[in-house]
Amino acid sequence: MTADFLTATRTFYDAIADDYADHFREDISNRPLDRALLAAYAELVGAGGTVADLGCGPGRVTARLAGLGLSVFGLDLSASMLAVARRENPGLRFVQGSMLELAVADGALDGVVCWYSSIHTPDDRLPVLFGEFRRVLRPGGRLLLAFQVGDAARRFEDPWGHPVALDFERRRPELMTRLLTEAGFRLHSSTVREADAGLGETSPQAYLIASV
Repeated sequence: MTADFLTATRTFYDAIADDYADHFREDISNRPLDRALLAAYAELVGAGGTVADLGCGPGRVTARLAGLGLSVFGLDLSASMLAVARRENPGLRFVQGSMLELAVADGALDGVVCWYSSIHTPDDRLPVLFGEFRRVLRPGGRLLLAFQVGDAARRFEDPWGHPVALDFERRRPELMTRLLTEAGFRLHSSTVREADAGLGETSPQAYLIASV
């Protein structure tokens, strides 16, 4: 991944936003275990808790969390993804920005959700990313982190005919747990489910819930 990974990520998703949103329209509804984990997370945070869905894409997880009773907003690098999110969820708030530099006060949030959105952050920037998550969470605040399991990145080139490419990092839960612990988090649960080939998955999926 290039040093300018933020620009590469933004360019990639700006190009594919509408196709991505159409292709993954049923992404959450087709995954009952994912829905159960989101519901459990919402219960842990508590009704009305203020939560940031970071790397929200078209806002599907943001909307799911709002439906579970959380006061949630979405953030994404991609203006095109945010346009989809706002169009599909006019009652929710979506802002453009980087997860690495959140315009959020220290300890302002009850929860942070990073749903498959740390996968474009280089390994050496993960401590900075997790430190930023910890900064914005109040004492006892909860983090939900989802990612694909593996040891090497998977590169996607020319998706839906668009002339862009991006690496999707796959990582081990043990590594992510260690980095979260070093950033000041306490792990509450680690869930790994096998890949669902029927849904086009090629790697196991990991879900970590941690608190500060």
